[in-house]
Amino acid sequence: MSEWQEKLDELNTKKERYRQMGGPERVARQHAMGKLTARERLDLLLDPGSFVEIGLLAHHQSQHPDLKDKFTPADGVITGYGTIDGRRVCVAAYDFTVLGGSMGEVGEGKVARLREMALRWGVPMIWLLDSAGARIQEFTGSQFAKAGDLFREQVIMSGVVPQVAALMGHCAAGTAYIPALADFVPMVKGRSSMALGGPHLVKAAVGEDVDVNELGGSKVHCEISGCADLEVEDDEACIRAIREFLSYLPSNNREQPPVIPCDDPPDRYIDDMTSVVPTNPRKVYDMRQVIRRIVDHGHFFEIKPRWARNIVVGFARLEGRPVGIVANQPLYLGGVLDVDAADKAARFIMLCDAFNVPLLFLQDIPGFLVGTKVERQGIIRHGAKMLYAVSEATVPKVTVIVRKAYGAGYFVMCGRGYEPDLLVAWPTAEISVMGPEGATNIIYRKEIAAAEDPDKVWAERTAEFRKLIDPYIAAGYGYIDDVIDPGDTRKVVIQGFRMAATKKVQRPWKKHGVMPV
Repeated sequence: MSEWQEKLDELNTKKERYRQMGGPERVARQHAMGKLTARERLDLLLDPGSFVEIGLLAHHQSQHPDLKDKFTPADGVITGYGTIDGRRVCVAAYDFTVLGGSMGEVGEGKVARLREMALRWGVPMIWLLDSAGARIQEFTGSQFAKAGDLFREQVIMSGVVPQVAALMGHCAAGTAYIPALADFVPMVKGRSSMALGGPHLVKAAVGEDVDVNELGGSKVHCEISGCADLEVEDDEACIRAIREFLSYLPSNNREQPPVIPCDDPPDRYIDDMTSVVPTNPRKVYDMRQVIRRIVDHGHFFEIKPRWARNIVVGFARLEGRPVGIVANQPLYLGGVLDVDAADKAARFIMLCDAFNVPLLFLQDIPGFLVGTKVERQGIIRHGAKMLYAVSEATVPKVTVIVRKAYGAGYFVMCGRGYEPDLLVAWPTAEISVMGPEGATNIIYRKEIAAAEDPDKVWAERTAEFRKLIDPYIAAGYGYIDDVIDPGDTRKVVIQGFRMAATKKVQRPWKKHGVMPV
């Protein structure tokens, strides 16, 4: 027993030492920066007592002079699995207290094993990123030849299990590609960044002086580049966002999304819906107010809320069942679709379709933006990307035309030709190749130019054209399924999704399509 006790004491001593991460001084420095440690983040993310760590006793094996005598507990990345709300997940938390959380050869081997487990078990993969990037001393010369397989493996995992990459610190080079391939990327405001090269490399390569936040901070990626999905205030808010995002998705693509109990009546009449949306198609309103009145308890989890704000995408529940929402936003650019909005919607539609989340489309769209600027940006190519995504989606789809449904915008927002399982309109709906004003200017331009009172003729012709595009004409031809009272929208949408719950779609066999990019 004494021999065994000696061995057990040695084991416990080693493990306790490794759990101390980079030591008290570095832990204190992490706290001073307003950041939690990697282990504190894991404690918040996972259900209490559920974490099972793998590779705790790993450490670098490099003989490089810079590393030979350095202690790297867990080799700077804590890996393992646990549960979130009772559902299994795999997690890799990069530990900034150990060589800046840099990616070493041993640590990346641990993460590779974890990715293999996530794929084999069919559970989400989560990265909590706080890393200086690749540990260059370990990836020089021939060693680099075997690096980078993590990105290929992420692609293989894409659409099979949900992938979350939370940016909770500064991530450069290699670690920046992890979020680029993930399904959900929250960033902590003021404390996180991502860039292919940090400020020192940028200065050396292109002579540009820039600080880390200006180069790739949360404002840059959540408002300008669109590379991130949500800006949050602190580590705790980031963890809450991860937990909520995963609550809308199944553990893998062969399962259905999780359903929770709901006491919000499915046939609830929305008394104040008509006070939110003006009947005048030229007046603005906030589409998010419409969404919150339709969904369970008014709760909407928006994705990329500050990028491409002319379209709104995100998750909510109806009868406790997750649904993805794609809605035009008249509050910004009148809801017109541009390059970024098309990209934002296409990506979200593909995410929902990959993980069996039904889609609700709320249309109030004047069409696509036109002009030399957007044509040079490739608006046709980007618009085709959204067309491709909505055409390819085989999950239940319900479309509600709130007001405008003009031109190709009507198509990409799941119009009649794109297999909506239910297509309804409000009495304010207008369905046409273009708006009445534009059509009048084209069709009647000669008559208007020759008239004694051009303004009067223009107004008369516009009013005549508007009568031809109201929803009752479309309903008369059977092109829409119904014209509904806006107050009944929740009830009607829920009925549509109930009807489509057993939907099966057969497509021609193909290896994969060729999506416009």
